[in-house]
Formats: sequence, C-alpha cells, structure tokens
Amino acid sequence: MNTNWLMSSSAVVMGLWGFVGTFLPKEIANFLGIDASPITLILLQIIGGLYFGFAMLNWFTRSARIGGIYNRPVVLGNMSHFIVVAFALIRQLIDQVNFILILMTVIYVVFAICFGYVFRANPLKDELKNAA
Repeated sequence: MNTNWLMSSSAVVMGLWGFVGTFLPKEIANFLGIDASPITLILLQIIGGLYFGFAMLNWFTRSARIGGIYNRPVVLGNMSHFIVVAFALIRQLIDQVNFILILMTVIYVVFAICFGYVFRANPLKDELKNAA
C-alpha cells in the first residue's frame, strides 16, 4: 500500500484543524455554544497546537517507508488518535446528530481503518510484488 496519500491527507486535515484551533478559538467556542472563557480559549489553542504538531509529523514522514516495523511509532500514534476520537464522535452521534458531526465521524473512521491496515501491513511485500 502506498502510504504517501494517507500521510499527506491526514497531515492536511490535521493541519487545517490545528490552524483553526490555534488562531480562531473564540469563533470555535461560539460555534460550539460554549463559554469563551480564558481557560476554554487556551485549551482550544493547545488542542490546535497538538493537531498542528501531528500534522507536521505526518507531513515530514509521508515519503518514508511506513507499515509493519517501519515507522511503527508514527503509525501507532496516528492509529490510536483516530480510533479514540472516532469512538468519542460515535458516542456523541448517539446523543446528537448534525451534519458536521457526521462528516467528522466519517473522516475519523476512514483514517482509523486506514492506519489500522497500515499497522498490520508489510510494506516490503508490496515492493517485492512490484519488482517482479
């Protein structure tokens, strides 16, 4: 499996969410209908920074060999992030259904499945198959 598209697309998605969380925390708080207290704004900026850092990690490892034992910490970090957030979003969908929540859930479930596949895949098998 060519993981370049997976790492690039996850980097773009997380980079956009990181940028929005870092620079537009008050707007996010207003959109979510939560109090825009200083602690809430700082937490949204911290979350944005985490997303941006994950985006940079994925962007700079996008062309490396990934899967199996190769770059396992990167794959494991991404997989656990996407699985945990996907479960949280699914749990929230049970209580409240709206378009943005459904869209985010679909995105996270797809990334969770893809990183789960990469975690179990052997990238050398694909290279040997392509060389023959």
